[in-house]
Amino acid sequence: MHRTVAAAPAGTAVLELGAGNLNHVPYEKQVAVYDAVEPMTVLWKESASRSLIRRIYGDISAIEPGRSYDRIISVAVLEHLTELPHIVARCGMLLRPGGRFQAGIPSEGGFLWGLGWRTTTAVAYRLRHGEDYGRLMRHEHVNTAREVEAVLGYFFERVALRRFPLPGLHWSFYTYFEAEHPRTGQCKEFAAGLGQRERPS
Repeated sequence: MHRTVAAAPAGTAVLELGAGNLNHVPYEKQVAVYDAVEPMTVLWKESASRSLIRRIYGDISAIEPGRSYDRIISVAVLEHLTELPHIVARCGMLLRPGGRFQAGIPSEGGFLWGLGWRTTTAVAYRLRHGEDYGRLMRHEHVNTAREVEAVLGYFFERVALRRFPLPGLHWSFYTYFEAEHPRTGQCKEFAAGLGQRERPS
């Protein structure tokens, strides 16, 4: 997923969602400006790549008005986001004309991905802790690959995807999305509507 996301033309400015310990940063060798969104400071404060990041935000809503990016990227993040439509709408508003949103995720909801973790990590987890790893996965992976695709399709005019190692949701471990031409009206309308609902009455 890291290599696939980084293979796109670099552009001048990149924003990474859910940057974690900044392990994707070394793959982006041609980027002039690299910002990130990562609320867990403990993950990145000791990272050797910290000096390569211009700014790290705790929330996407904290990004200053007027900032924009050629690419907004994420690796194994979108499946975890409980506010996925809100965050994707914000991304659409932050992209420069001709910009691109890229994301790699596990093919959650597919047969091969489900079989993979159930026969590897889940077995080791039960042997070590005596607990059902499936409960953890249901808590962590709140969005399936099809749900992510639907949200991207709502906010972007063009969404392309590739799956690995084989085409088709059920025969892949990972899905890569590339979205362009945000529907800015829908992005702004959704963000404004969410803001109104969040205001105290």
